[in-house]
Amino acid sequence: MEIKSIISSLLLLQSIIINVAIAQSHDFGIYRCRITTNFTSTTYSKTLDLALASLTGNVAIHGGFYSSSAGNGTDTVVNAVALCRGDIGAQECEDCVKSAVPPLRRNCPNQTEAAAWYSNCMVRYSDREIVGVVDSWTYDDLWNTAIVSDVGEFDKAMSNLTARLEPEAAGGGSFRKMAVGNVTFGVDSWTIYGIMQCTPDLSTDQCRKCLDDSVNRIHGCCSGSVAARVFFPNCFFRYSNEQFYHDPPLISAPSPPSSRLTSGKKSNTVVVVVPVICVSLALIAVGVWFYLTRKQRKDGVSKKSYISSFSSLLAEQKPASTHDSVDMEIVTVQSLQYDFRTVEVATNYFSLKNKIGRGGFGLVYKGILPKGQEVAVKRLSEMSGQGVEEFVNEAVLVAKLQHRNLVRLLGFCHEAKEKILIYEYVPNKSLDYFLFDPVKHGHLDWTTRWKIIGGITRGMLYLHEDSRLRIIHRDLKASNILLDQDMNAKVSDFGLARIFGVDQTLGNTKKIAGTLGYMAPEYAMHGHFSVKSDVFSFGVLVLEVVTGRRNSSFYQEDDIGDLLLFAWKKWMNGSPLELLDPRIAEPYSENEVIRCINIGLLCVQEESDARPSMGSVLNMLNNNSITLPTPNKPPYFLSKGLVLDISGDADKSIPMINSEDESSINKMHPR
Repeated sequence: MEIKSIISSLLLLQSIIINVAIAQSHDFGIYRCRITTNFTSTTYSKTLDLALASLTGNVAIHGGFYSSSAGNGTDTVVNAVALCRGDIGAQECEDCVKSAVPPLRRNCPNQTEAAAWYSNCMVRYSDREIVGVVDSWTYDDLWNTAIVSDVGEFDKAMSNLTARLEPEAAGGGSFRKMAVGNVTFGVDSWTIYGIMQCTPDLSTDQCRKCLDDSVNRIHGCCSGSVAARVFFPNCFFRYSNEQFYHDPPLISAPSPPSSRLTSGKKSNTVVVVVPVICVSLALIAVGVWFYLTRKQRKDGVSKKSYISSFSSLLAEQKPASTHDSVDMEIVTVQSLQYDFRTVEVATNYFSLKNKIGRGGFGLVYKGILPKGQEVAVKRLSEMSGQGVEEFVNEAVLVAKLQHRNLVRLLGFCHEAKEKILIYEYVPNKSLDYFLFDPVKHGHLDWTTRWKIIGGITRGMLYLHEDSRLRIIHRDLKASNILLDQDMNAKVSDFGLARIFGVDQTLGNTKKIAGTLGYMAPEYAMHGHFSVKSDVFSFGVLVLEVVTGRRNSSFYQEDDIGDLLLFAWKKWMNGSPLELLDPRIAEPYSENEVIRCINIGLLCVQEESDARPSMGSVLNMLNNNSITLPTPNKPPYFLSKGLVLDISGDADKSIPMINSEDESSINKMHPR
């Protein structure tokens, strides 16, 4: 059998596994609160809880759509609606609605109208009539940044697809108004899968109007993106280059399912999926073994490292939620490889004139590829200590993590002792290059800083919640935030990143690696890392952006402690605006500044459970109606003896104590 045929078969099999498991995916909610209408009475709050509670017990048995009302019929009436994606099963529907209600209440604590959208369902409520009414008071759109090569052909294909789906969905009955379908286009025969759905209480004309709005919004926000979705209160439109829906739908009639049948259905899912995955993995392993025994690599990469990299690749092939995510393409090691000669020519043989920076594991050069594309080339040092495992980790991981707020990896080179990573070129260098420079800080007005904080939030949220696996960065800091030509933030440098399973929440390491001043206390002292340790680093970074000062700049000042304690004292004294970088000229939003300080302090609380998730941070940034809690006092756990020499440069190598053996010293090389 031809090698090419084997690889194609394996990738096809891998795609099947992905699609079998897509229904299992789950993502965080998107919440919209109508801040112009608030309530203060406990009566309304109790009535609202009753209306929402009735949704969770009824939506699945009524075919995925249910509306309820609660109140005394006069001035305290709440109407609530739940809609599940029409292709999913009853249990998935029930689970989605049940999990959506509590965070909706938390994120919109006193609004009389609000909506929440998940991948599998939508929940909304209002103090006015909403059944049979087309609403457009709010919407949301999500897309990924991967763009098709021929946008014109793509748009034509999308127009054909929407022209087919819209009348079919609008023409549905009172049970379900939904349509699914696909279209193939281009010389590479790309297939785009789409779904349109309205709440079935709408008339045909009302549904068409809502879907028209969603299509127009897709054209406005997401033209050429390989996957996107738009939500309105009454309808949604979603498409992707992977089939994400069930066809035919799993719920075929709005009759109540018996508990025995539901239990049997779960059992069948396990019986089918587990053998398929096991057999598939066995076939893949055999295929990889066959491939490696037939052909030796010429670039010095061992069989073991290729098996490791291929295994890492397969481990990432999990269903993705699509909030700003790409994760759509099957990335192979071979597709990312560059030969060393090409890299040498691109960087003018690693000329010092092309040097643009230094990462934790080597120098970074600007390069120009044969087709004229500017790139950043990271040449890893032989003395850096990074082996093949770390190298493959960063290469394969970052190649799949594509997001508008992450630096994109284009490829790598591995020949003899050379290990090289090729990234997109980001022209404005790093955040610390501007933030802490007495001259260049002038480029960072408050509007730009607010945008940068939002970009970092979305990038970290993608890593924690929306990539195929949960990614813990472990070295989030100002020098690892790059800025593009429009000063948009891009999280970079994943050499220390760790991959978590979907349900894994905590990891442990014997060797502490990172940067003092940004590390959470549980990580610096005990080696425990999680999404909440990244949140701590994010909080430090936010306070640095607001103040324009390094956290390390306070270590010499005995009466202050550090930036975190200094900020907390100002907060408790009722003078948070005194923290704002004095070099920022007016006008600026005092509310935004205070909100960022509050969020930053919430993120650096000593107890990890007290820190918000990145999803909550994004909601707090975007929703002024959310009342933020008072932060607890941040920790001050680092001995000044460890940081006496870093007040001028937070990125110097710092000796660290091994978390498992306090008698040994481990040299740390932060990036």
